[in-house]
Amino acid sequence: MFFANDQRDTVREENPGISFGQVGKVLGDKWKALTDKQREPYEKKAAADKKRYEDEKAKYNAAGSEEDEE
Repeated sequence: MFFANDQRDTVREENPGISFGQVGKVLGDKWKALTDKQREPYEKKAAADKKRYEDEKAKYNAAGSEEDEE
């Protein structure tokens, strides 16, 4: 997601008139062409965002459980 968001505008500029589906294919091809080292910052961002999501979900679920007890 982070890589795609970072590269989407560039793909559109390099390929005027490209369809939505084609943008996704080009982004996928670009991702596959990256080395592990090039992927690392995007994977770190994704891991941090997943942790943020899980923390927020746990807080939400805990708040919902407290309301059920009342």
